[in-house]
Amino acid sequence: MVSMRDVARAADVSIKTVSRVHTGDPQVAPETRERVERAISELGYVPNGLAATFRQGRSPVIGIAVPDLCDPFFAALVQGLDAVAADNHLITVVASIADKDLERERVEALLSRRLQGFVLAPTSLDQAYLAPWSKQLPIVFVDRPPVNVTADLVESDDKRGAHTAVSHLIELGHRRVVFLSDSIMVSTTKARLEGYRSALHEAGIGPDAALELFVDSNPAAVGAALDGLLALPQPPTAIFAANPRSAMALAPALRDRQFAVVSFGDFPLADALYPAISAMHQDPRRVGELAAQRILDRIARPDGDFPRRVEVPTKLIVRESSVRASPSA
Repeated sequence: MVSMRDVARAADVSIKTVSRVHTGDPQVAPETRERVERAISELGYVPNGLAATFRQGRSPVIGIAVPDLCDPFFAALVQGLDAVAADNHLITVVASIADKDLERERVEALLSRRLQGFVLAPTSLDQAYLAPWSKQLPIVFVDRPPVNVTADLVESDDKRGAHTAVSHLIELGHRRVVFLSDSIMVSTTKARLEGYRSALHEAGIGPDAALELFVDSNPAAVGAALDGLLALPQPPTAIFAANPRSAMALAPALRDRQFAVVSFGDFPLADALYPAISAMHQDPRRVGELAAQRILDRIARPDGDFPRRVEVPTKLIVRESSVRASPSA
């Protein structure tokens, strides 16, 4: 295997000069750079990334762990992070932690790779295990806040976004609005439930526990739950789906039932359904970009402000499912 020493000998320069050419040092004389690049090309030299890791103590890698790689939100988030990493000559390593009981095991396996930084969208209810790691490298949480550990956070504006969505439905004349989700345990769901309740309260609409619906995000379960709601003496006329999974599970039921709907989080083909689903756009790509930038900021200024919390605004996209309530409602 060709080494940097071989390149230095062929170009009649020092090993340090070869390294400077490889890293793009502008102080290298043009004729020297040309000689080294020609030797690299002729010898077929490939830099040894593992050796660089040993010398520097860190690999040129940002790690990220998310609950579901197939989820459009997390897929876009990873894309945003990876774009910023690539612009800064770093690569991204991604892991899935759908099983909350495996979060610590999978995360620590990533962290043992001597990363430059780490981004986590947690699934477990306690991240105290990260405390020792947080002293060694920048760690940024995304989508969900850290629990029992201090770390930076980049998240969507969940409470205000939910308030906007439900207020939109109320402005359309709906007084009986369902809150639909698949779990109350997730911090984002709790924040969106707060926003839902706040919008109802501001409109003078009293709370109704029967309209706060938590069911598995599959069409059969959601359809059955909606049938139960329609049997109430005062059935609902609108639904706020607290996440795209619930909204997608809801979509088949809308063919036979008349509801106004807003989803928290846009999703693929939401605009192609009938009716097209209104949504609060979260901009997950921007969340990923800001998380990566925060890692770079912490590397450049380890004594800078810490921790920092950043909220990415959401935006209402109005589509066909934003229907007005009938006068009888």
